[in-house]
Amino acid sequence: MTGIGWIGAIILGALAGWVAEKIMKSDQGLLLNIVLGIVGALVMNWLLIAIIGTTLGGWIGQLVVAIIGACLLIFLGRFIRRKT
Repeated sequence: MTGIGWIGAIILGALAGWVAEKIMKSDQGLLLNIVLGIVGALVMNWLLIAIIGTTLGGWIGQLVVAIIGACLLIFLGRFIRRKT
């Protein structure tokens, strides 16, 4: 989440977590939505840089990356819970 600052990261993370929650039909609270959005963005940015060497820039690009990352984290959480 390059260049958007801490406040922007929290706002973007909350929005991305909320959208991912709706897409994946799960039920989290505001705090977990923020965490999922921020961590999802970090994970997806890392993956994009490792695979293609760059990431999406700007607020919209980072929102898309964060939503995809948060959906991936929700999926992984469900997968792990089913295994145990």
